[in-house]
Amino acid sequence: MAIDTAFSRRVLPVAVLILLQMPALFAHGGAGRTHRAWHDTRIEQIERADTSSNRVRVLVQLRTESAQTLQALTHRGIHLRRYHAGVGTWALDVSTRDLAWLETLPEVAELSVDADVTAADIMPSGGPPSSMGPGGGSGAGVRELLGLSNADPGGDGVGVAVIDSGIAPVPDLADRITDFYDFTNGQPGVPTVPVDGFGHGTHIAGLVAGNGALSSGRYRGVAPAAHLIGLRVLDNNGVGSTSDVIAALEFATANREALGIDVINLSLGHPPYAPAAADPLVQAVEAASRAGIVVVVAAGNVGVNPFTNHVGYGGILSPANAPSALTVAAAKTMGTVDPSDDRIANYSSRGPTWYERLAKPDVAAPGQNLVAPNAPGSALAAAHPELLVTDGPGHNYLTLSGTSMAAAVESGVVAVMLEASRARAVSLGHAPAYPPPNVIKAFVEYTALPMRDASGAVYDRMSQGVGRVNGQGAVALARSIDVTAPQGSPWIVEGVAPYSVYGGAVFAWAQNVVWGNNLAWGEGIINTNNIVWAEDVVWGDNIVWAENFAVLNNIVRGENIVWAENIVWAENIVWAEGLVWGQNIVWAENIVWAEAHLWEAIVQ
Repeated sequence: MAIDTAFSRRVLPVAVLILLQMPALFAHGGAGRTHRAWHDTRIEQIERADTSSNRVRVLVQLRTESAQTLQALTHRGIHLRRYHAGVGTWALDVSTRDLAWLETLPEVAELSVDADVTAADIMPSGGPPSSMGPGGGSGAGVRELLGLSNADPGGDGVGVAVIDSGIAPVPDLADRITDFYDFTNGQPGVPTVPVDGFGHGTHIAGLVAGNGALSSGRYRGVAPAAHLIGLRVLDNNGVGSTSDVIAALEFATANREALGIDVINLSLGHPPYAPAAADPLVQAVEAASRAGIVVVVAAGNVGVNPFTNHVGYGGILSPANAPSALTVAAAKTMGTVDPSDDRIANYSSRGPTWYERLAKPDVAAPGQNLVAPNAPGSALAAAHPELLVTDGPGHNYLTLSGTSMAAAVESGVVAVMLEASRARAVSLGHAPAYPPPNVIKAFVEYTALPMRDASGAVYDRMSQGVGRVNGQGAVALARSIDVTAPQGSPWIVEGVAPYSVYGGAVFAWAQNVVWGNNLAWGEGIINTNNIVWAEDVVWGDNIVWAENFAVLNNIVRGENIVWAENIVWAENIVWAEGLVWGQNIVWAENIVWAEAHLWEAIVQ
């Protein structure tokens, strides 16, 4: 995900500290009260810090939608901004003084902050752009980094919705944009001409589906034949509201068939203030997945403690913590097409998820120094002219790094997988058909390439997921199945070897799936005997912890989990009733981060 470095200095420390807030358990009742609605940690912080008449945006789930309840809210001076039917939540503007009153209403079930969402940060660069052609770097574009050739699909007929700061109609993208709607500032999805005042969404769209028109194809995206649906939720400063993102997600879900939306890219997020089950943004992602859309989300760029510069864990943002989302970490390709020298970027957010302790991210994808179209006159380019690519006429391209870019690359991979799968169905005489999102996710994980650090040690699962995305292998697996095969019958129609070849070298696939949900095929479960799954594929209510992630015989049940030494911040992590990270961080009833920086001291 990507934003200016000045913004990063302001937001990242806050984001990391918010992530370290203890999950709050709020009482339903107490002295003088018969009811107190559940509310997230940010609401609690606001109430402690501010009891004035300042306004705050909140998301409220009501037990009843009676006219009497809504009238009571408006009579109190509370502004009803919009209703999110898909997640059963009202977006309100309320004074901080009235928050406590709102919680006492019997009709109020849950109360969450309508948090700012941002594209993540422009992260530190180093070395030549991964998409550099003659004049620097390896000469490899993003398709080449993924092992895709010109003979492989380009995402034709597949629609990718980019929920971001917009898409500028630059030559690389103009004929790719089929629809554009604006949701900023509470707008209900206004159809308009494509725009992007910030520049982040244009870069994302270019990595997904740019055709490289202004670079003779050098800087084309992963799926240059896919079409784009622009859903603008971030303003000219790269900031939006959770409510706007939910509105865009609900719009995409409701109009999936009308607009041809098969994939949603979310290269944005905010710190998780609530468990996934109580987070309206996460629930909107889950609803889109249930509707058959593959939702790809950037893990976040909260991988480093800003005070110590140590790599740390537990920094997965919302909605990257959505169980169904395909959550993507950022890999540094080191300017080569050889996957063996790829490294996980330090800034890339690592798992587990903060509240549920779910295994995230799912995979890593190239995200460092990627070149894609620049939105003319954008705030991003104006703030960082040093990131403009100057090896050609004009400043048509921009080099950015972050999990935002990695998610865009993965969205492109999903698009070419979907085309490959649809083509197989048609070749068998069937109507065009796609695998459901969880099967696509499983294929991406199964074909991924395990990554190693500079010492040769395999990265743990909380850093890389199952490994770096392997476009070549994912497409091969997608085109080998008959998605129309009935439940219980074989669905592999073409044998596929579990390895890929990059630069003449053979790389074995990860051949495992890290997921906590059932892998649905239609209404049932995939029969693993019908596909090349390895023995370490596990699903159900537990998360798969692979062999190199030593956690007490791989799966520990109960409330006490002790992580092995290969999960390190200082020395080890002990996770029981509290969490101890080395000697600086204690997570129990309170939080100590090095010198005990307090949220209240910096929230202003």
